[in-house]
Amino acid sequence: MRYIKIFMCCFLFVFTISVVGQKKKIKIEAIKLTDHIYKLKGQGGNIGIFIGEDGVFMIDDQFASLTPKILSAIKELTDKSVKYLINTHWHGDHTGGNENMYKEGAIIVAHKNVRKRMSVEQVVRGKTKKASPKEALPVISFSEDMIFHINNDDVLVSHIHNAHTDGDVLVYFINNNVLHVGDSYFQGRFPYIDLDSGGSIDGYIEGIKKMIMLINKDTKVIPGHGDISNKAELKTYLAMLKAIRSNIQKEIDKGKRLEEVKVNQKLTEDYKSFNGWITEEKIRVSIYKSLKNSNK
Repeated sequence: MRYIKIFMCCFLFVFTISVVGQKKKIKIEAIKLTDHIYKLKGQGGNIGIFIGEDGVFMIDDQFASLTPKILSAIKELTDKSVKYLINTHWHGDHTGGNENMYKEGAIIVAHKNVRKRMSVEQVVRGKTKKASPKEALPVISFSEDMIFHINNDDVLVSHIHNAHTDGDVLVYFINNNVLHVGDSYFQGRFPYIDLDSGGSIDGYIEGIKKMIMLINKDTKVIPGHGDISNKAELKTYLAMLKAIRSNIQKEIDKGKRLEEVKVNQKLTEDYKSFNGWITEEKIRVSIYKSLKNSNK
């Protein structure tokens, strides 16, 4: 028993040192897209930063532990403080720094369903997430669309229905021609469709269609995860989603069960290059469940 305790203590010590080391290694990289808009890359969802004489307009904030590094990166770009913070949806890798940003004076804005979900316990990938503290909640919420007139641009914040979640928004900087889409688009990878949070394959497809409709070939697209993208890549992504959806719907029409679709690699074999955190098997399961739910 004594040796087991010693082993466990050593294990916990090494694990803690490893975690702390990883946090220290994380760097916040600022990637310039226009004279006023940057993408901040760190750990979690891609952050959008819009700077100008009116202040800093920020999109998402990753994890709480990274807030000091994020603020330091912003200070290297401007001496202005963060005036508005937009949450593209409620997941923790996009809203984890909300409480810290509130204390810094930022006004947090999101779709009404983001505030609803953050206000109560939620289940994400089988794990229960506690309700967020009051200071982390959006203080301005909306139902469909709103426009910010800031830093000599008109910034459209537009809701997408039941895509990645039920509270997703697109943020389009009209004059700068930059679109931030949150996790409604995973550049180069299969999407994570959070069915427990109201996401759906049909909503996801409609969301991609809306992005394509809004922008032109020169628009720079900031995905929730991945590299800077464009309209051509979005069209390819849309074709992939529609093809896999069609393949799985045909299997459902034949009466195939989830277990059969789950192992049927032929349904996604043309899109192996999109494998990532969400694998071919996971996307087959997700789309199958989404289509079955929509038929109930």
